[in-house]
Amino acid sequence: MFSRSTALLGEKSMTLLQSKRVILFGVGGVGSWAAECLIRTGLTHLTIVDGDTVQPSNINRQLPATQATLGRPKVEALKERLLAINPDADIVAIPEFYRADNNSFDFERSGLSTFDYIIDAIDSVYEKTDLIINATRARVKIFSSMGAALRFDPTQVTTGELMSIKGDALAKAVRARMKKIGQKPYRKVKCVYSTEQAQRCATRGSLMQVTAVFGLTLAGMVIEDIKKGVG
Repeated sequence: MFSRSTALLGEKSMTLLQSKRVILFGVGGVGSWAAECLIRTGLTHLTIVDGDTVQPSNINRQLPATQATLGRPKVEALKERLLAINPDADIVAIPEFYRADNNSFDFERSGLSTFDYIIDAIDSVYEKTDLIINATRARVKIFSSMGAALRFDPTQVTTGELMSIKGDALAKAVRARMKKIGQKPYRKVKCVYSTEQAQRCATRGSLMQVTAVFGLTLAGMVIEDIKKGVG
């Protein structure tokens, strides 16, 4: 099944990839594609976290959203999809939101520090800020998504360090939140973002051509980091 992945990554990288534990927060237009990419490439252990259900407005860009899955928990629908790709994968679906105000995923008590990677595809500024600070404090590798909405051009999706990203409203808001609470990441955080100027829109319109590239890039960050670990 993973012969093409192995051909490019090598046996050692594939063995390492299959041993790593990844937790992904947010399985919408960005996170759902990150999940599928990781499982298709050969990741075996993935935990997906999202308290939302599939809505009609999700269908234009979110992997688990179809007419057949409307009203179902997103993580439940996505888990079925991922197991259809690899029935032997260890997929844990948690139908909850990460909450900064109640420590629903406390790093010390909930075992988050036992994960090798955290993928942050959360929309909320408060929750995203809290997750980034706690992940870097616990020295768990985290890759974070900034704003994918209000953009058309997938060729302007790139990566950068959180504190130096320019032109992204979400990154700016996260940094402002950190300044307000007097906390900063304990180490550098690599993010995916777009250099395209956000469009004006009555609602937060978003398109799969951009959100999916964000998600695939996040998955690529994890895969690349594992490959680097092999040397």
